Amino acid sequence: MLEIESFKPEDRFLGESGDEEDWDEDSEELDEAEMAEELDSGQPEATLADRRRREAELIYGSEEEVSGAMAKDWLKLTEQPDYYSITKMTAGVRDPNRVNIFLDGHFAFSLDVTQTVDFGLKVGQHISPKKLEKLKRASEFGKLYQRTLEWVVSRPHSVRETRDYLCRRQIKRKMLNRQRAKEEKKPLAEIEDDIIQLVLERLVEKKFLDDRKFAEFYVENRYIRKGISQKRLRMELAQKGVDRDIAAAAMQKIPRDEQEEMAKMIAKKRKKYPDDFRLIGYLVRQGFGFQAAKEAVEASHEPDE
Repeated sequence: MLEIESFKPEDRFLGESGDEEDWDEDSEELDEAEMAEELDSGQPEATLADRRRREAELIYGSEEEVSGAMAKDWLKLTEQPDYYSITKMTAGVRDPNRVNIFLDGHFAFSLDVTQTVDFGLKVGQHISPKKLEKLKRASEFGKLYQRTLEWVVSRPHSVRETRDYLCRRQIKRKMLNRQRAKEEKKPLAEIEDDIIQLVLERLVEKKFLDDRKFAEFYVENRYIRKGISQKRLRMELAQKGVDRDIAAAAMQKIPRDEQEEMAKMIAKKRKKYPDDFRLIGYLVRQGFGFQAAKEAVEASHEPDE
């Protein structure tokens, strides 16, 4: 059985140590929660729904005082406004490329500058409930895409790695909202599956995600000084969701000689495994053939000419 020393499927670092990248996903979620609270703090003016409720009470009386057909009219007037008004637009505090949109005095959502221009938004504009839902989805897509793009460009990633990253964010958002519910705070928008798919498709379309390029990068850089077997490379690429044919093409394009890789491992592990038999066993567990490992260990004793 192939022994994977200090390797975990979620291992995302290609260097010698095998440590994970220093990417704090928790702080991203907390920053977003704090930003929403900061923007919606204070005592904003009454919303359109509040004003409509007061108008309904002046016309019909309070909710407890109306009944029958009149009660239906009261509910229709107070439950769903015909539109919302954009009352303020401000530049993002932490990201100047985003625009904060306020509806009827309350912070509602944010868009990046390009999205704001594309939607043609401006102060005083009326937004229907249907369009508001569309804008909020665009907002969630824009924020998630930007966060994911920053993560992707930190180094090449496979499509599966990126999907896993997005799923982790989705789970963390659910956990954060459960905590906010206990604290009686307004929940953040959930990360929906279709938004995750749209982000992945956009990253592939823009060529920020490419499993072929990722496989070539991985084969060329994985354990350069320590050494690695072809078998282990194939297995790790498969764990990262890379198609078998793509992995084979990358390993053919960027060959790593098995003898050289074993020589690296022998030099690194000789002190830990002074006994030849144990050293051969280690090499076999790392994916090298028994006979090749035996010959390599024996050759390591021969003096250089």
